[in-house]
Amino acid sequence: MTKRKVTVDGEEFEVDVELTDSGWEVSIEGEGFFIEFEDSRNKFTRKRKAPSISRKDTTGAISSAIPGKVVSIAVSEGMRVSSGEVVLILEAMKMQNEIKSPIDGIVKEINCTPGERVEGNVTLVRIDRDSGSDRDGEV
Repeated sequence: MTKRKVTVDGEEFEVDVELTDSGWEVSIEGEGFFIEFEDSRNKFTRKRKAPSISRKDTTGAISSAIPGKVVSIAVSEGMRVSSGEVVLILEAMKMQNEIKSPIDGIVKEINCTPGERVEGNVTLVRIDRDSGSDRDGEV
């Protein structure tokens, strides 16, 4: 996906965009959409994509955008993780989503268990950045 900054009604957002054969996959502040091409003139309609995961890469925070169920946890407290490494699997709207770490660091705290139902916008795992960075992150 390509990161872009867009302004809507005077408010700036960072969006992830990926062009596919039938449209665009777009993620805006963790909420996913699929914009489908309607015809060859590039008219398109907006269709809600499967729920995505809220990511705030500057802080490392990841939470479910909507309620879901924790299927499995791939890390343990004290474990070193790399950016992009799968931390847990979350099921929402009958789809399983791999939740990946946005930062390199050490798993500091796990706030969920496999099989647990979680609410939206709740921190599931907290990761401290590697010592080379002065900021902590949450997943």
